[in-house]
Amino acid sequence: MDGITIVFAVIAAILVFVIAAVAIGREAHRLDAVAPRVVYQLDEAVDFVCDRLPESSQARLTPEEVEQLLLLHMRWLHAKGLQPDRVIDRKQDIGEQVVITEDTLIAYLLGEAEREGIELLDDVDAVAVADAHLRYFEAIGAVGPSAGLDDVL
Repeated sequence: MDGITIVFAVIAAILVFVIAAVAIGREAHRLDAVAPRVVYQLDEAVDFVCDRLPESSQARLTPEEVEQLLLLHMRWLHAKGLQPDRVIDRKQDIGEQVVITEDTLIAYLLGEAEREGIELLDDVDAVAVADAHLRYFEAIGAVGPSAGLDDVL
């Protein structure tokens, strides 16, 4: 090989590296600005929650009632703006903090369960379902950081 061929091969290798580095850097920057894709699967959530309920709640609630409570919880999250429509490749544009307290969630679940005809024999069942559902969100990576006391007050 002569010297000119070696120089062109080195220049070509450098150009390929630069093009690849720019493409990878651009894609990494784009992905950093996009909300991660978290897949919520209702059947999986029902199984997860049912497995983590205390035995007393498992004895009182059927999987269908748990599913209805989870759907009510999801409806409540949507009303709070935490389950927006069209989230695929959406930039993270959270403009204001949304703080969720367990008291408001439980009150909502109890009221809606009564309205929907879900018979909760003990109010603690709604608490257990909500707690296990929040643990499911943590397991799939769908929750943000916990608020400090300054944010709640």
